Amino acid sequence: MTIDLKSFIRDIPNFPKPGIIYRDIAPLLLDPQAFKAATEAMAAPFDGETVDVVAAAEARGFIFAAPLALHLNAGFVPIRKPGKLPFETHSHSYDLEYGSDELHVHIDGVLPGQRVIIVDDLLATGGTMQACCKLLELCQAEILGCSFLIHLAGLKGETKLEPYRVESAVVY
Repeated sequence: MTIDLKSFIRDIPNFPKPGIIYRDIAPLLLDPQAFKAATEAMAAPFDGETVDVVAAAEARGFIFAAPLALHLNAGFVPIRKPGKLPFETHSHSYDLEYGSDELHVHIDGVLPGQRVIIVDDLLATGGTMQACCKLLELCQAEILGCSFLIHLAGLKGETKLEPYRVESAVVY
């Protein structure tokens, strides 16, 4: 039986501000079959490939990255904001629409040459995932691709992720 993942994603109009449609994944996470189907759909493009590490930026990316790592028999590496990791880190600063941000990963989290998939719940403008890619490039990882539950195709975030492969389970 195939599960229609979109039927488990609730649209919340005008959140967090007028004109935005928020794609709420809470109903999907609440249903074990839908959550499992989402995880399997996100992992499927990488089945049969050697994946050493699944990485994700906090916080919603963690929700999907950990089960994907188990599915793909890979390790999981968290990418965090400054001050959240207790060991020595690599860092990458990047610009946002209004200001800047920074991401960190432990220096031994991803080793040179390891094959990595980077995961997040949603691809919108691509800025956070682009920063994750740059951070893992500092680690000399081999980035196999980026996997998302939801892709908001109209925002063209995938262009920021070139030349990396972009996979998504649901496209709006």
